[in-house]
Amino acid sequence: MSTVRINDKIKEEVTPILDDLGLSLSEAINVFLKQVIMTESIPFTIKKTKYNAEMIAAIKEADEMLKNPDKHKSFDNIDDLMEALNKDE
Repeated sequence: MSTVRINDKIKEEVTPILDDLGLSLSEAINVFLKQVIMTESIPFTIKKTKYNAEMIAAIKEADEMLKNPDKHKSFDNIDDLMEALNKDE
């Protein structure tokens, strides 16, 4: 028997999915390891997520808004937001 460390958030997210599949976390890990043995490889593609320029710009903009919230408009309710959006037209 071995012990595996698993990030608590990942465990929390994966447990209900595995439950729906009828697998325990231990069983899922064993299935993965058996596939590694059978294929002599990782049984899925591992690749870096690529974002297009628009997505990268949106991520940077969101970071800026989080770092400097006082430089950006915010709204307490949907009516104020809609009023501001309609004013800009």
